Order: sequence, then structure tokens, then C-alpha cells
Amino acid sequence: MEKDAALAALAALAQESRLDIYRLLVQAGADGMAAGQIGEHLGVPAATLAFHLKELKTAGLVTFTRHGRSLVYAAVYPTMNALLFYLTENCCGRPTPGCLPLCVPESPSDVVPDLLPHPPRGAFAKEDGEPVIDTHANRNARPAQ
Repeated sequence: MEKDAALAALAALAQESRLDIYRLLVQAGADGMAAGQIGEHLGVPAATLAFHLKELKTAGLVTFTRHGRSLVYAAVYPTMNALLFYLTENCCGRPTPGCLPLCVPESPSDVVPDLLPHPPRGAFAKEDGEPVIDTHANRNARPAQ
């Protein structure tokens, strides 16, 4: 992915309604969702939804197919994966070929689960799930004033 394409995708996702729409489509899998279902699920009026879907399509993040009178929108997983790779390329100064961030629905009806929130920096989980804070994680931080 080139920088211009990454910027277009990030700009399209940098709006609350569009991010919600995109995450819903990613969860819907390759089958996608009809525009009316998206609007009903998120409570977005049809005209507003059409505008946001156009922005996501222009950025290459979604595509649509016509089924009769309905437009069915779906996430473009290769674009999402390319964006993830672009953002994580050479993470921590290391090349990433061995650990590519990919999302590929196994079948058109698969649903991708919500992502779990990340623990705070320096946090590790005990066996019982309780976080353990690494007191050395911020040893170079300035004390609060």
C-alpha cells in the first residue's frame, strides 16, 4: 500500500459513523450487509448512510453488489490487510514478514468477533486474569508535577 492510499483509508475511518459502518461490515464477513440493514442496525438515516458508504468506497475500504433493488456492501479485506501491514511494517525496527496482520473470513457467513481492549503498557495478566503492572515499564518517565 502506498502512503496516499493509507492516508485516504485512515481519513475515511477518522469519522465516528464511518468507523461504525466499517466495523459492522468487517464483522458481517464476505456476505456483507444490505444498505438498509446497516442503517437500521446503526440508526443512520438513508441519505447520511449513502454519503458515508460513498466515502468508504472511494477509499477502497468497501465494495457493493446489486441484488435486485438492494445494494449489498462488504468490507474489502485485502485493503484492510494492506493498511494493517502498512501501519505495522518494520514494527519495533524488525521486518514483519513472519507475522503479517491478516483477516480472511473462512466463509462468506463467518462473523469476525469484536477486538478485545489492549491492556495498559507494561501490564501482564496473571493466571486468574488479574493484571500485573510492570513497575519498570515507565522507569524513564518524568514524575507527575
